[in-house]
This record gives sequence, C-alpha cells and structure tokens, in this order.
Amino acid sequence: MRPISLISSVFALFVAAGASAQQYPTKSITMLVPYAAGGPTDTVARVVAQSMQKPLGQTVIVENKPSAGGILAPEQVKNAKPDGYTILLGGTLPHVNEVLLKARPLYDPNKDLDPIMQLAVGYLAIAVHPSVPAKSLDELVKYAKGNPGKVSYGHVGIGSTNHLMGELFKSVAGISEVVQIPYRGAGPVITDLIGGQIPMGVMGVTPQSLGLHKSGTIRILAVTSTRPLLAAPEIPTVIQAGFPALANQSAFGLLAPANTPKPIVEKIATATRRLLNSPDYRQMLIEMGFEGTPESDAESFRKVLADAVIFWEPVVKSLGLRID
Repeated sequence: MRPISLISSVFALFVAAGASAQQYPTKSITMLVPYAAGGPTDTVARVVAQSMQKPLGQTVIVENKPSAGGILAPEQVKNAKPDGYTILLGGTLPHVNEVLLKARPLYDPNKDLDPIMQLAVGYLAIAVHPSVPAKSLDELVKYAKGNPGKVSYGHVGIGSTNHLMGELFKSVAGISEVVQIPYRGAGPVITDLIGGQIPMGVMGVTPQSLGLHKSGTIRILAVTSTRPLLAAPEIPTVIQAGFPALANQSAFGLLAPANTPKPIVEKIATATRRLLNSPDYRQMLIEMGFEGTPESDAESFRKVLADAVIFWEPVVKSLGLRID
C-alpha cells in the first residue's frame, strides 16, 4: 500500500500546486532591486512594478537592497518560497560576479534563479576629459602608447563590467601600461573625469553621461552597442570605431526563485510584456540610455545571461580576478 499512498500524496501536491498557480496572485508581490533608490535601474523597476498591478490585480512593492556586487537581493530571492510573491530585478553584473568572480559563490544563478523576462539592455561608454587629444578610440590608443604611464582610467569598482570592459580594451588595443583606478560608484568617476583628475573613464550610458558629452564637458569616444544609440546616434559604436571585440551589453530583467511554477512565471511575464510594448515606456528607456526588449521571454533571457558569462570568462581568467 505504501507505493500507492506515495503516488497519491505526490498527485495531491501536484494538484494543489496547479490550483495555487491558477489563483495567483492573492496577495501583494515584492520586487527586490539590488541598487539604491533613485538610480536609473530603480526608476525602471518602479515603472514596471506600477504597470504590473492592474493586470495582476495586486500591489507590487519595490524594495531596494543595495550591496557590494548587488548580491543581497539575489540571495534573498534565492531563499524565498518559489510561489511568485518574491521576485528580483536582476541582471548581468550579479550573475557574472557569482559565476566567474567568486571562489565561494553565495548562490548559483544558473540553478537558484529562474528568469521571467528581460526588461531592457544598457551599454557602456569609453570617455575622456576634453584635454586628452583624442577624438576616436584609435587616437586614444596612439596617445596612450605615446605617453606610457600617463594614462589611467576610472571605473565603478573591481569586478564591475565597467572594470572588465576597461581591461578588455587594454588587451585588445595593446595598451597594458594604462592604469585602472577603482572608485565606489559612478558619481566619483564622473566627478574626477570632469575635473581632469583622471583622463579616461569607462561608465554606463546614462542621461548624465550623455548630457555631459553633448555639453562638451566630457568626450565619449565610443559606446559598446552593436548599433548606434537611439538616444545619441552620432556617437560611434565600438564596431564603427574598429574595435568589434568590445561590443557588449548589460541586460536586466525579472527573475524568480528556482522551481517557481511556469504558469506563475508566465502570468508575471504577460503582465510585464504589456508595458514593454508601450511606446511611452520605450521612449522613457531611450531617454535613460537603455533600450527595450519587448520580444524577450524566460528562455531568451536565460540565454542572454549565459552569453554574458561566456563573453566575460576569458577576461576574468586572464586577470586571475577574485572578489571574495
């Protein structure tokens, strides 16, 4: 009788899980964001959360969990019940950090989190102070080679994609003598670049960085997108600049604890996709330096995150980099 009892129990659990997924959601949903309030990603999170409330029929609460490497929010979501009531706005940085940069990762993003859908992509910019006599990446390389030991670049922190991009640029361009200077956040990098304390910076494409470029306060030489930015098509891409190996994007989107029922994942994705197809939302993303991905689904987002690991793995290995 035991095998029959066991089968009956499993079947009962399966039926209960299916019923729960059909009724979902019956209470408020919490969206954890691994960045401080007020930044571009947080702004997107709040717009997305607001838009999800009507189709889901429940309040979506945004909670900011800023931490080094963006680890606190993903770890909390990993440990949450896989019932759709705790989700993550995550992406490339914490994913790459945990897979490639940690000898003792706090979680396995490939096993502990299930992608729901991608929300947008962002890009990086290689910029210089106006006093640097370079108006292209080629000219910057020539300047660095002609002034050994005099060129440094700032980035937002060791292990960030900004840092990895700077080191990839050095490798591809053959300018190993360029010194990297880590900062704690984008603000200090931009401040010192504006002030001329550093001649070069690798930073995110944001309204601030684009605005400073357009005013002539800094000079963006190239962006890492594969096609011209919708917000600033006059800025060369790294492909147009002759450095196609630097083409890369930072993705972010919604993820859930592993083993969240697929019907629940699809309900969240469907509620979100309505916003991603909105012209107003797409324009908002463009103005913030992002670009939308309304065609995304769970599996395409999973591939985007996996591709990011493949892209950065050789760079991390060549540096012998660890951040724990």
